[in-house]
Amino acid sequence: MNVSNVGSELIKINQNPFQNVETAKPKTSFSNVLQGYLENVDSTVKQAQDLSTKVAAGEVDNIHDVMIASQKAQLALELTVTIRDKAVEAYQEMMRMQI
Repeated sequence: MNVSNVGSELIKINQNPFQNVETAKPKTSFSNVLQGYLENVDSTVKQAQDLSTKVAAGEVDNIHDVMIASQKAQLALELTVTIRDKAVEAYQEMMRMQI
């Protein structure tokens, strides 16, 4: 049994094993994520509007798809407004802080 190479691979007591580990940096910024979300909400609302227009013109046979799209758009807008309100509230709270 050869044990001569065991000591060469051990980590020293004072050595940080994570010292040379590089973390993967995200390629998307917060503004890009927010912009993508807002574009998604906009397309959802436009799709619901288009389906509502088609229903009024009598071009849609399945009313369920229109109602589902309408509810998705409503929920997306409610979520967007809630996020905006929370962001404004957090900003106001930071502005009230004493330095």
